[in-house]
Amino acid sequence: MPIKNWLRIMNSYTTVIEEGDVEKLRSILSARGFAFSEKAYAYYSAKKEKLHVTVYEKGPKVLVQGKQTEEFVKFILEPEILGEALLGNEEVYMPEMFEPHFGVDESGKGDFFGPLVIAGVYTERESARALLDAGIADSKRVSSQKKIVELSEKIRSTPGVVWECISLRPEKYNELYVKFGNLNRLLAWGHARVIAALAAKVPQCPRALSDQFAREEVLLSAMKYQGAAVEHIELQQRTKGESDIAVAAASIIAREAFVDWVERASEKGGVTMPLGAGSSVLDAGRELVGRHGREILPKIAKMHFKTAMQI
Repeated sequence: MPIKNWLRIMNSYTTVIEEGDVEKLRSILSARGFAFSEKAYAYYSAKKEKLHVTVYEKGPKVLVQGKQTEEFVKFILEPEILGEALLGNEEVYMPEMFEPHFGVDESGKGDFFGPLVIAGVYTERESARALLDAGIADSKRVSSQKKIVELSEKIRSTPGVVWECISLRPEKYNELYVKFGNLNRLLAWGHARVIAALAAKVPQCPRALSDQFAREEVLLSAMKYQGAAVEHIELQQRTKGESDIAVAAASIIAREAFVDWVERASEKGGVTMPLGAGSSVLDAGRELVGRHGREILPKIAKMHFKTAMQI
């Protein structure tokens, strides 16, 4: 699709900014009449007409959404904050994102209730561009489960995309955690399993990328147990790995599976299981134990969290 036509339909854009630009952008938005509001995990969120701009703490990252996204990015964000024209030029500034590779990410790692889900997505030049055009972004920037489901469907139906997802239900997760004795080793094992499964589907893929979660040797050690099929794959970990389109797509597929499990388990148990590990999680855990007995907890929760002892 020509860039000119793609820009006309784009209604979502995300990019990393510098720490010093957080307040600079706030001033720019304020001067242009944006109304501010608070949002979880964000410095601030601002709205003007149908345009929404949110600056998230992690990154920091800016998420722009709405019909005026293109104009805002081209005429405000790029010239006044980014200092360069990135929109539509990703292949120039981030060429490695358009080379064949696997992107791997997980969901549920920091949540007391629910499974640990690890997903991987294979992309190359055409599928990477298609996912960008479809508005795929890191799942942490998408607040609606309905939107996560819609984006997951887009990812799976995009020509050239190959995906894999494993879900470690709490009982299996707790068993493996005891076996590995360390969350990073468990994560490395899961990442290696997903990479090996993808390599069986796309044996010519030369590289796998994930967000930084452990020392390089931890993942390399886990990969050795996957056999010769993955020996040729170059492993890369980096902070802000979700800025890569394949990693972002993997994060969405993983999040869809994780939240779906939690919602179904909540309905079955008769108690809504909140995400995260805060006070509402503690209250829900106590209510579930009160209804179903202590034996319910290892079936729905990660038992190495201190929340389990508190319950």
